[in-house]
Amino acid sequence: MDDKIRIVIADDHPVLRRGLTQVIESDPMLMVIAETGDGNAALAEIEALKPNIAVLDADMPKLDGLGTLREIRKRKLPVEVVFLTIHDQEDLFHAAIDLGAKGYILKDTALTEIVKGLRAVAAGGHYWSEALTSRFLERRNRGHAFTQEHPTLNDLTPSERRILRMIADGKSSKEIAGELFIHYRTVENHRTSICEKLDLHGPNTLIRFALQHKSEL
Repeated sequence: MDDKIRIVIADDHPVLRRGLTQVIESDPMLMVIAETGDGNAALAEIEALKPNIAVLDADMPKLDGLGTLREIRKRKLPVEVVFLTIHDQEDLFHAAIDLGAKGYILKDTALTEIVKGLRAVAAGGHYWSEALTSRFLERRNRGHAFTQEHPTLNDLTPSERRILRMIADGKSSKEIAGELFIHYRTVENHRTSICEKLDLHGPNTLIRFALQHKSEL
């Protein structure tokens, strides 16, 4: 039991919570240790039970998903967060990522994506709904080509572009290092170089950039 990934689910729809729990626990490595219906109750369960991952609904009574995530960061609770929502707006997505959410899953695909998403986050990576990524890319592609607007993308080396594509796929530095047979610190150096060349600053900006411009890489 100690090696299982321990999860708290916070969503104000009991039927969805029940369905998610059943799907999650069909994987022998995942275990739901608590279910709650609002953000305040979720915080109490996270503090008391210390789960590995918290699945937070964006729209909850008393304290919504973003508010709960802000409080998690304020209290420095050691838990990864997966956002669960019906919304596909980029501003909400970016707000969640900026606050450190490692996953963002749309409710209409949650039952088919939740296990994959939880496993990815537990392994140190990121996960966002495939449909969400497609919608964001479609919107961005309506404008001018990114390489024309930001020629600095052309300054990246082939290795940096490859790593940026892998970051867009939600892979952690350790996963990238393993797949490319290079040292973890080499990946970190590449990440630093990419940020300098593209003038990216602040936490999670590289992840946001990679996801937004995945089709250009």
